Amino acid sequence: MSDRFEAFRYSSYTRYFISRFFTSFSVQVLSVAVGWQIYDATRDPALLGWIGLVQFLPALCLVVVTGNAADRLGRRLVMACAMLLMMACAGTILFLATTDQFAPVLVLSVLTMFGVARAFYGPASTSLAVNLVPKEVFPNAVGWISSSWQLATIAGPVAGGLLYGLSPMAAYGTATTLFAVGATLILTIPKPVQKVDKAPTTLSSLLGGFSYIWKEKIVLGAITLDLFAVLLGGAIALMPVYARDILDVGEMGLGLLRAAPGVGAIIAIAIITAFPIRDYAGWILLVSVAFFGLATAVFGASTLAWLSILALMFVGGFDMVSVYVREILVQIWTPDTVRGRVNAVNSIFVGASNELGETRAGFMAAALGPVFTVVAGGIAAVGVAGLSAFLFPKLRDARRLHEGRPEH
Repeated sequence: MSDRFEAFRYSSYTRYFISRFFTSFSVQVLSVAVGWQIYDATRDPALLGWIGLVQFLPALCLVVVTGNAADRLGRRLVMACAMLLMMACAGTILFLATTDQFAPVLVLSVLTMFGVARAFYGPASTSLAVNLVPKEVFPNAVGWISSSWQLATIAGPVAGGLLYGLSPMAAYGTATTLFAVGATLILTIPKPVQKVDKAPTTLSSLLGGFSYIWKEKIVLGAITLDLFAVLLGGAIALMPVYARDILDVGEMGLGLLRAAPGVGAIIAIAIITAFPIRDYAGWILLVSVAFFGLATAVFGASTLAWLSILALMFVGGFDMVSVYVREILVQIWTPDTVRGRVNAVNSIFVGASNELGETRAGFMAAALGPVFTVVAGGIAAVGVAGLSAFLFPKLRDARRLHEGRPEH
């Protein structure tokens, strides 16, 4: 087997990889179906913002709990239990749709519990990957994990649109089933070696993730860059508005719009795999974020379906490069004993940039219009990249990803 597939020599990682793909795929299917059904029934973009907000708030409120659960309990078990809770939530939405009780208040309540499950899933799943492969194989594993997520963003929205076109029950039923299969795969993984912090639980240990991130400026810079760029530049929540009201492409078009960033990301990860980042990693990260913002602005201003899809492919491609660099930096600069807590905080930043960014986009679009919201957000993301280059010189000057990694 070639080095490109090195991580798959480890069967536990292979099962983990498949499980994460099923989970990401199911989240995409559920997101497309719920967003379309709510907007189709209400035509209220603010409700699309609420969908993101209710999924983000649990991660914010439970950050010290979820991180410690990942560090002090078995990450495999925490991950599987979270997936089973996601399954239950998807099944509940299926029931509401089947029985004509799909009221926004009820659905948002279920999505809040879904957000609780995702809050525990995030730090546990991210931290578990490091325990499944040797340290020298981890960069390869990160690349495949990123590819798995991006592949799900391609297939998931398209499948969600197609399944919803058949019936809402087909979309929600598929998500429910795949959550169950993913949880089962995780439970079949032998218990991995994990360095556990056995010190008594104190306020200091609960806040250990925040303390470490603040102390380690490369980690702080990488995380905050992603937070503000995607918080301001994200446009995913407004896809139903663009599909129905601006581009007039319908359910299938919505799936294609949602899939386009994933297509761009897969192309980007293929390029990174063929031509690895060997130097100037910090500058590559910052430039990628700037072009992410520029492509977002082009999408926001476009009224042509083909141009919108092309712009979103560039959005996904540049985002993939930044995510790849950021994820490696965060994980290799973090000790295993505190990795769950750091990843819990990282999940908050990612959640803020995605779910809270969707909330920002939905509310802002309701007040100022979707086109202004997306274009202004893209321009703001370019500014964030420039400001980060000034505020975080250690991140800007980072050179090689795979050499001189600190030992913890």
